[in-house]
Amino acid sequence: MPSHNIKELSQAIVNEVNRVIVGKTVVIEQTVLALLCEGHVLIEDVPGVGKTTLAKAISRAIGGEFRRVQFTPDLLPSDITGTSIFNQNTREFEFKEGPLFANVVLIDEVNRATPKTQSALLEAMEERQVTTDGVTRSLPQPFFVLATQNNIEMTGTYPLPEAQLDRFFSRVSIGYPDRDAEAEILVNQRVSHPVDTVTQVASLEELIAAQAEVKEVNVEAKIREYIVSIVRSTRENSQLILGSSPRGSLYVMQGAQAHAAMDGRDYVTEDDVKLVAPRVLGHRVMVRGEVRARGLSGDDIIRQIMESTAVPSGAMAGA
Repeated sequence: MPSHNIKELSQAIVNEVNRVIVGKTVVIEQTVLALLCEGHVLIEDVPGVGKTTLAKAISRAIGGEFRRVQFTPDLLPSDITGTSIFNQNTREFEFKEGPLFANVVLIDEVNRATPKTQSALLEAMEERQVTTDGVTRSLPQPFFVLATQNNIEMTGTYPLPEAQLDRFFSRVSIGYPDRDAEAEILVNQRVSHPVDTVTQVASLEELIAAQAEVKEVNVEAKIREYIVSIVRSTRENSQLILGSSPRGSLYVMQGAQAHAAMDGRDYVTEDDVKLVAPRVLGHRVMVRGEVRARGLSGDDIIRQIMESTAVPSGAMAGA
């Protein structure tokens, strides 16, 4: 059964990354789930909680190439996609790859770049390719983007357009460690950074095969109906200005398939959907100002919708 292989593979990655991101197993699992779905992750959090460490650790665990890009207002699209440089010896232009040509790319403070540069990133995330000087070049496989934005300091930032937010599979928040975990961090990083000790536990070929197998996990018609009912309800909810696109339905299904596979199953249950839906849909909806003022987020609204959405009879419940 393919899902057993995925369970072992994903657990090995989670365990390895968990050695350096202390006390954040759930966040690591969410990130690995997105990786299995060939999705990208938006990390909204304050500085210094381990966003870069998470990206580096995952790239090391899968044996992939890692690159980090600091987005700034003066960053040009060619700075991330690459550019053609004239070679004096050959008298020809040669393409020099930009930092997007890697397996795991950390985009730090993605909302500080201009819309033009964000658009270049958009093509890479959606099409797995970049276009420069009229030539389209494919990016390495797998290709996984983790983008960060500071949810407190907004000076000098450009809000991410809805189209770009929609390209992120899920949004996560690492958060501060608890007291014991923070004390453990002091011990672990007293001499060197533990990310340097992360070892490869999976190959890129194994990961690509797992990504293909996730798509084969069975999703009953009634489960698909349940997903569609949830997503369509976001478009009719009075607390939301904007509901989720059909891409949200697709990503919820894929996330549920990946969660089932990580659990060692080859079929999706309603509980898989309930677990992944808030993480996948929360950033795809636009909450009304007066609702935000009451302290409710997109994730909260999605949970409310799920509570009032009936599960189709005959749909399998979680074991």
